[in-house]
Amino acid sequence: MEISSSTNASNTSASSVGVEAQKKAQDVQERQVLKILDSANEQSQQVTAQKTGVGSNLNLSA
Repeated sequence: MEISSSTNASNTSASSVGVEAQKKAQDVQERQVLKILDSANEQSQQVTAQKTGVGSNLNLSA
């Protein structure tokens, strides 16, 4: 009985370490997704500016 309880305690601590690792991995993935979304939004604004001639890239063709 004593051996199995120490094994269970070991498994519990290993499990909590695994949960923490998963949480950190999710946080990293969330930050990466937010960066991608920000980049896509910026690119969309640049394309809109080019199409409308408003923004950093002026369309001066006549």
